Amino acid sequence: MLPERATDLPNFDELWDYNNPRETEARFRALLPHARESGDVSYLAQLLTQIARAQGLQGKFKAAHATLDEVQGLLRDDHHVARIRYLLERGRVFNSLQRSTQAREFLHQAWDLARQKGEDYHAVDAAHMMGIVEPPDRQLEWSQRALYLATRSTDPRAREWLGPLYNNIGWTYHDLRRYDEALIHFRKGLEWRQRQKQPRETRIAAWTFARGLRSVGRYEEALEIQRDNLQQAESSGEVDGLIQEELAECLLALGQQEEAREHFARAYELLSQDDWLRKHEPARLQRLQQLSE
Repeated sequence: MLPERATDLPNFDELWDYNNPRETEARFRALLPHARESGDVSYLAQLLTQIARAQGLQGKFKAAHATLDEVQGLLRDDHHVARIRYLLERGRVFNSLQRSTQAREFLHQAWDLARQKGEDYHAVDAAHMMGIVEPPDRQLEWSQRALYLATRSTDPRAREWLGPLYNNIGWTYHDLRRYDEALIHFRKGLEWRQRQKQPRETRIAAWTFARGLRSVGRYEEALEIQRDNLQQAESSGEVDGLIQEELAECLLALGQQEEAREHFARAYELLSQDDWLRKHEPARLQRLQQLSE
């Protein structure tokens, strides 16, 4: 379905850079004066939902909720796309705050309304989020629901969810130690990214597939893929501690301790700078440090 906005207003969704939410928020805010002057209330509400999302990705949760409070005050009965996006982003903020009960409430409402209105793209988004916030025994149900809809939708934007969904389902299986099933979905995700000709995303998917190979003991294959990943990353001028970590783990599993130690040291150097890892996975960083000595 067409977005609820005037045709002369820019498509702000094209301005997203999920790797740089701060810059994305600035881009969205630059559109706010024109959006307010346009009189297109639905467009303004939708733009504000994405500002809230960018704020949430920066950890500015109080500001995100305040922005969504403004959106809530703008919504009218005929603003169904804006309302769906409001529900999605409110649920996302609650999920980031680890308040899963509230997150599920808003995300389920977003799913119901999106399905009722035929908004497949947002329905898949809601189902994919439900696959994150639900308890483990229900995650697969929601992720498979999202995958089913994305695969069969006539909306090309809905089909763009296939790559992330293969990844999420693969990790759910991996967390359940169902490694063979995880590997199947990791491979599908990699093949999908390759068909889309997305170099950076393909490299991430290749890393994930190789991680799955390591879990089933196929260390040589995993090592070969991660070596190629490292070469591609360095050719692009990027440094990636996760690749270094996986190279080290594969080498260690193959009994090549000396070479593994070099990669553990590089992994620790890079990953110890990550605030999230320092807060949530200190034992992992400690292990990298110990194995680098």
